[in-house]
Amino acid sequence: MAATPPWKKSPCIVVCDGLKGLPDAVTATWPKATVQTCVIHLTRASLRLSSSKDHPKLVPVLKAVYTAPTEAAAEQALDALEASDLGERYPAIVRTWRSAWPEFTPYLAFPPAMRTVVYSTNMVEAINSRLRKATRNRGHFPSEQAALKVLYPAVREQINPNARDANHVAAHWKEALNQFSLFFEDRLSIQ
Repeated sequence: MAATPPWKKSPCIVVCDGLKGLPDAVTATWPKATVQTCVIHLTRASLRLSSSKDHPKLVPVLKAVYTAPTEAAAEQALDALEASDLGERYPAIVRTWRSAWPEFTPYLAFPPAMRTVVYSTNMVEAINSRLRKATRNRGHFPSEQAALKVLYPAVREQINPNARDANHVAAHWKEALNQFSLFFEDRLSIQ
């Protein structure tokens, strides 16, 4: 029997940025995939709900939630936020975290090395931004082939970044890849 092509296999983790319905759609499409909320988007949403003068006090409190070693410790940190003066002043922040909790807590089950590479959708957004930049000044394309001729060099630059960006792009991935192979050993084959 032929092997399943890579694009038809279920992803191990899907990091969502808070779009309503996206976690349900991912779960319906790929039942084995772990759906996780982007920690950066969740933190930004929280900071938008507060005064900028309170950000220096709020950021460490939120960091205690998303860097907690276990779900129980994160729950305690969130309860402490809720009971604090910041929680009383900004109850919508606590409500935001509680409503995102089912999609946030899978993140807490990952080893620290994995957390460093799956906490955010920023890398995907950066790639999309570079592709948009490559096509923005062109207006329209007469054919699909014309668009591909513009996008190909932009994609190649992402695959083989210049020396200045190479360490930044691959930071923490070797250690994380080892953890992925252990965490998803039944679904991931590293070659």
